[in-house]
Amino acid sequence: MTDQSPRRSSSDRGLTRRQALASAAALGTVPAVVGAAAPAAAASATGRAPGHDIRAMLAEISARNIRRTILKLVSFGTRNTLSSQDDPTRGIGAARDWLFEEFKKAAAPSGGRMTVELQSYVQDVAPRVPVPTPITNVVATLRGSLPESADRTYVVSGHYDSMPTVVTDFTSDAPGANDDASGVAAVLEMARVMATREFDATIVFMAVAGEEQGLLGANFFATQAKARNANIAGMFTNDIIGSSLGQNGIRDPFSVRIFAEGLPTTPAAVEADWRRFGGHETESASRQLGRYVKEVAENSATRMKVNLIYRRDRFGRGGDHIPFLAQGYPAARFTEANEDWRHQHQDVRVVDGVQWGDLPEFVDYDYIARVARVNAIALASLARAPATPVGAVMDVTGFKTDTTIRWTANTESDLAGYEIVKRATTEPEWTETIEVGNVTSVSLANLFKDNFLFGVRAVDKAGNRSPVAFPRPPT
Repeated sequence: MTDQSPRRSSSDRGLTRRQALASAAALGTVPAVVGAAAPAAAASATGRAPGHDIRAMLAEISARNIRRTILKLVSFGTRNTLSSQDDPTRGIGAARDWLFEEFKKAAAPSGGRMTVELQSYVQDVAPRVPVPTPITNVVATLRGSLPESADRTYVVSGHYDSMPTVVTDFTSDAPGANDDASGVAAVLEMARVMATREFDATIVFMAVAGEEQGLLGANFFATQAKARNANIAGMFTNDIIGSSLGQNGIRDPFSVRIFAEGLPTTPAAVEADWRRFGGHETESASRQLGRYVKEVAENSATRMKVNLIYRRDRFGRGGDHIPFLAQGYPAARFTEANEDWRHQHQDVRVVDGVQWGDLPEFVDYDYIARVARVNAIALASLARAPATPVGAVMDVTGFKTDTTIRWTANTESDLAGYEIVKRATTEPEWTETIEVGNVTSVSLANLFKDNFLFGVRAVDKAGNRSPVAFPRPPT
């Protein structure tokens, strides 16, 4: 066993201790880290600013294009899922057809790598669906270019349906400028900008219907994906990302919330036991996805603060990430920092001199563009990085002063190696990174596993990092 002394390095997000153990890996020995100490300051586990190519991509995201999309969607009067499917100027069908053409325009410069389709089914009578109703998703798929990664998929969505005060009222105006033309506009703009670029993994840009009727379009996509055993490694929904001013009077144009659950819907018994014993209730794949967004997206290129909320969603509300969670996929929701419920799910009217209704005048297009940049940098980082390591286990046997972690080797041809991340059990985010080289096991000397949480992530030769895999006990 080879021991090496710790090495400290600074980053643009604070001080992070790094331990390089590549030489031990080359000798075929199990690497070790000695004399671990708490970092001088809590810092990002990556601490790297985006490269020039990512900055250029983000700079192309246009608030003007987003405004155009929102105003066009509002012009259809209502986009209630129960509204007309075939009226060319009003209703859900007109919005669907317009979006289909816009996504095809976005795909045109991709050289065939992005394809666009309508995914449709007929929803039977349900609590919010009084008659059988077609539900149609507009789906644009940007195929990954690395053979080992192309089947790994990341999904980003917004819902293009809207509603007035009564969800089954399909005749009243329901402009839905914020809920959720804002999310759809962000997704369409991301598709336009990212279609001209290549990524290792596949990205799906999606506008779904039936959200207000019970997450119907997203549920159909997620269940169909699960039925064909699709590898969806992460999903983001953007729902109500349009306003920087809340009903509480707080204006915050540089923050966005991302909701990421801790406990999965149906944890396996062994996983539930591991959480109870090991205190790992905050370590779900969705929570790691949320941490990943915060790590890569809080920088000068986005100018945004990502507020990671340790909840599945807001109280009494739900979004299109939930059907993906139900199928076991990591998923999270983006929503503006402070909401105004007078401009959600409301008939357009004036009450005591105050305008109600989800109208464009209450939307901040520059803010939506910044939220889109947060999404885009997260998606680009994920799709260019290696896959999250699988099979990560921690040795929990015996009375040892070392912490030993093992995992299964990644298959990417451009893989460089792995990093162990570490934090105190009371810390919400990873604070320390330990480089371990291209190995599949590591023993961290004199680090009591009782006192810390650990994870492992893959790194490619360009420095792209995967989300963190949280180890489980061996079975």
